Amino acid sequence: MIAVIKNGATEQQVENLIHWFEKQNIKVNKSTGEFCTVLGLIGDTSGIDTDLLEGLDIVESVKRISDPFKKANRKFHPEDTVVEIGGVKIGGGNFAVIAGPDSVESEEQILSTAIAVKEAGAQILEGGCFMPRTSPYDFQGLGQEGVRLLLKAKEETGLPVISEIVSTEQLPLLEGVDALQISARNMQNYELLKLVGKSGKPVLLKRGASASIKELLMSAEYIMAEGNENVILCERGIRTFETYTRYTFDISAIPLIKELSHLPVIADPSHATGRTSLVKSTALAAVAAGADAIEIEVHPDPSKALAGGSQAMDHKQFAELAASVERVRGIL
Repeated sequence: MIAVIKNGATEQQVENLIHWFEKQNIKVNKSTGEFCTVLGLIGDTSGIDTDLLEGLDIVESVKRISDPFKKANRKFHPEDTVVEIGGVKIGGGNFAVIAGPDSVESEEQILSTAIAVKEAGAQILEGGCFMPRTSPYDFQGLGQEGVRLLLKAKEETGLPVISEIVSTEQLPLLEGVDALQISARNMQNYELLKLVGKSGKPVLLKRGASASIKELLMSAEYIMAEGNENVILCERGIRTFETYTRYTFDISAIPLIKELSHLPVIADPSHATGRTSLVKSTALAAVAAGADAIEIEVHPDPSKALAGGSQAMDHKQFAELAASVERVRGIL
């Protein structure tokens, strides 16, 4: 249930109403916008008399909603949420480019890529240190050494950094990164979601390969229920019958999620297509569809990459993509 408060209501009146709800064992999520205040009521609201509420001088309207995701719901929070990663804003009209290698492999690789993507216009550096892989025999990342190298690249370039967390034990090792990434494989790892929720760090949450949009939003709800509202949702392709691409990029998910939720929505065309030749056109389509950011895999020599080489751009290709993104955004 949501209660929309009239503009003329005083802060004390609103707090008195919140206190009354809490006495009914109802949790209240308060969202203060430019034109109105919305109280999201979470819990068993069946005993709340909507006619009584609407009769109060300070209440504009009352609505019952059936969506199981409350904190992530735009009805509870009408205005766009803006998430900051190391001072870079994403959402609410703020656009960002996130770029970097699928995995940190060496000091030379991560430093050269960080410098190249910054020069091309990227605002955030990504790099995997702990890698969940389909095969146990594939490269699993450099672990703690990878974190050290990623943070060195941050120090050298000034770019904020984002890296994937795979297990709950890794959080202390990733203390220095600016944002945590939850991969598609871990989208429904609820203990991990709770942990990153308690961490307070911005979280980039990727949609699972077989997950519905509602399931993605419910996973975001796990993070937000722990008090962390700095969540960014990522569309990175879903599994369908198509075999020419790694996944099928669900471009309609971008505007749809933005209708349902106030959280920023970004696109990962690298993982979605699995083919470098398709990344640029898919990225531009995502920008046109309203994505708040794009995440692009970049490697100095993709043919020698230990992970993600088939979908990675080299430095020159990324610079061309970044320039095209700016042109498209200029048109929009």
